[in-house]
Amino acid sequence: MSAASLRNTTGIMLAGSDALVGSLPSLLDPLCEADRRRVLAIGREEVLQAGKHVWRQGDLQNGIYLIEEGRIRSYYAAPSGREVTLAYWFAGNFVGGPDLFGTGAHVWSSVAVERSQVTFLPGPALRALALQSASIAVALLDALAFKARCYSAMAQMLGTRSVTERLHRLLVFLSKIYGSQQGREIVIGIPFTHGDLANLIGSTRQWVTVQLSRMQARGVIRYHRGLIVILNPRALDLEVV
Repeated sequence: MSAASLRNTTGIMLAGSDALVGSLPSLLDPLCEADRRRVLAIGREEVLQAGKHVWRQGDLQNGIYLIEEGRIRSYYAAPSGREVTLAYWFAGNFVGGPDLFGTGAHVWSSVAVERSQVTFLPGPALRALALQSASIAVALLDALAFKARCYSAMAQMLGTRSVTERLHRLLVFLSKIYGSQQGREIVIGIPFTHGDLANLIGSTRQWVTVQLSRMQARGVIRYHRGLIVILNPRALDLEVV
């Protein structure tokens, strides 16, 4: 899936319903040209190589980052060292918050999964713009509400669904939002390791490996070098119910 097709899409996350985390326009899209220029004028462009942290859990917040290109992973690390992936974010989304204006400490980490280009918007300057322009303030509120829906959907899944249901639901979500139809098969165009999937559903890599092998043996999916192909979407939907 190309960067262009990923623009204006939701991030990748665990959600019980596609409708809960529908696509979100870029933070800049609803703004008039004058307001868009005002926002970009306070920004500073940065390039993050794969593996580079945007920030780490516990760092002081100082603003938000608009994603222009690439993919950013947000995750929480428990004291034990175990990680839970909150979401993968693409171009058109932003990372940062919930304190958009740069106060307090970050409660999770964000890291570039691949080479990414971002624009940093400093919190104090962004707050000043929000006070001056109702359109900018509303755009920020809409973006923050979208993030709240995403994380609420994830919390609901973790609290109410079994780990098996969570894996099946994640595969359904990926096939509907990021899959491309190729004959009777649906190819999910973004590669995921077993560890990636485990971190998204709150499980272990070993458990995911066993489950994917079983689903492959039943002819539900095919998995090879991170590429997931849904062979029988109807069977996968039935297994989620």
